[in-house]
Amino acid sequence: MTSPVIVGRNDEEEEDPSTKPLGRLSVFYYGVGHMLNDITASCWFTYLLLFLTQIGLSPRDAAIVMLSGQVADGFATVFVGELIDRFGHFKIWHAAGSLLVAVSFSSVFGGCLPCTLLNSNSLTVETLSYSMFAAIFNIGWAATQVSHMAMVNCITLNSTSRVALTSSRNAFSMVANLGLYAIALVVFGVSEAGTKENTETQYRWIAYSSITVGCCFVVIFLMGTKEPRLRIDLRETSRARIPWSYWFRKILYYQVAMVYLLTRLVLNVSQAYLAFFVIDDLQMAQSAKALIPAIIYICSFVVSVMLQEIPWNGKRLKAYYCAGGIIWIFCGVAILLLSRSINIYMYAISIFIGIANALMLVTAISMQSVLIGSELGGCAFVCGSLSFLDKMSCGLALYVLQSHQSTSPKVDVNINQHFYFSVTRYGLGLVPAVCSLIGVVVTYFMELDSTILKPLRQPLLLE
Repeated sequence: MTSPVIVGRNDEEEEDPSTKPLGRLSVFYYGVGHMLNDITASCWFTYLLLFLTQIGLSPRDAAIVMLSGQVADGFATVFVGELIDRFGHFKIWHAAGSLLVAVSFSSVFGGCLPCTLLNSNSLTVETLSYSMFAAIFNIGWAATQVSHMAMVNCITLNSTSRVALTSSRNAFSMVANLGLYAIALVVFGVSEAGTKENTETQYRWIAYSSITVGCCFVVIFLMGTKEPRLRIDLRETSRARIPWSYWFRKILYYQVAMVYLLTRLVLNVSQAYLAFFVIDDLQMAQSAKALIPAIIYICSFVVSVMLQEIPWNGKRLKAYYCAGGIIWIFCGVAILLLSRSINIYMYAISIFIGIANALMLVTAISMQSVLIGSELGGCAFVCGSLSFLDKMSCGLALYVLQSHQSTSPKVDVNINQHFYFSVTRYGLGLVPAVCSLIGVVVTYFMELDSTILKPLRQPLLLE
């Protein structure tokens, strides 16, 4: 791994363009590039299971649709990562993936097109239809995600700037999520969902609005970000494609993969069951299924922006990740014990969930950059393989939980307080808490570089 720029080195090394800190605009343009993926993914994890069960699919069939998309996404990430490592052209992959996402996403939340063509009301045909469009959507999503994540390591070798890019991406991810919940709040407020057709119309408008907003930011990214040239400007040894076996021999690869997988499980499983928990378990108002996620993402956005101002090293990455994991453990315990009579406290819990999500996600993704270092010939494979583990594990976890959603009895432990354990409560409280605990333990034993790197050339927060 090439030595990073250290404060106080000679001027010649500091002028190396591959290690110079990035400016504000470069970070901004990169950060908005994942907005389409983020706003559609937020809709996917927050509302897909809820939507499918509301239009008549069983919890198990809804889980099959979710799993088909996750499996397609998982295999596509590895395939796309390998092709990017071989041929490059990050922006072309990003644009092609974004186009596929925009075209297919409305069908995921639209009516059953094959059912209309075949004039059939079969739930089997409906399940197959939604599964097909879910798979197509996730293939495009994977192409955009891997190309965008891998670009970080080819834009700069400065690790602090890499964390800033990741933080910016996460901050705009929060903006995308907030945008989705604002759209959802308006749609749910102005229209009723008394019938299957009205429900499909509601979610179709949410999908169309999300695609429109996301595509605007994709255009800004493509116009403002240049194709990274760092990879072809480096010496030949760094430029050569690195075989998969090289990464499989590194202990740090498995540690980073485990932490990233667990972090994604925390975020995705909790997001998938948040709306269920708020409405079914706590029996809060319908607006709460948009307001509570919005609070989470506002807090995550603020924390993500603040993280961009910090000079980073391995020790700080570990410390901040562990802090986020510990916060999530306490939130998970609070969710397990929260009863309907005091459901107002869910708003307070959501604040800490938002803080923990940002701390864990930004640092977990940044650990990938530490793992890659200057070995740019394998950066897309690393991002793709870790995403494969993420998609498969999340898909299987959600399938197992959702398969028990309709069969597991509710265990009422306190009739007076209307408190019981359910699959939804386990999905939102227990699973993220356990994953956070394991993630903290794995992170504690990691060995990461402790060199403090130069901050951004321009702060992102105005003084």
